[in-house]
Amino acid sequence: QVQLMESGGGLVQAGGSLRLSCVASESLSSFTAMGWYRQAPGKQRELVARITLSMRTNYADSVKGRFTISRDNAKKTAYLQMNSLKPEDTAVYYCAGERAGTVWGQGTQVTVSS
Repeated sequence: QVQLMESGGGLVQAGGSLRLSCVASESLSSFTAMGWYRQAPGKQRELVARITLSMRTNYADSVKGRFTISRDNAKKTAYLQMNSLKPEDTAVYYCAGERAGTVWGQGTQVTVSS
């Protein structure tokens, strides 16, 4: 059973940076795309960024220019570089691998203090 494991979350002050990592138990090529989602308390889970096998990316409007998604197929790892963090970025961040059925990681907490 394929697994995704996130890491890199934590507490950071507004304006700071974090890099999230998502390590897969098998090749990233088995997924048509990798995505990062987030869910804040009392809100629905939302797409933050997504990257396809062909390296095409798309971002939520709220993070454009601040976040960058990337993937290293050799390391079976997807990344989310988050800069200029804001308190409203506080959420649990989930990695997702898209194929016939979406595979989800367990999530990592990101807290941005003002």
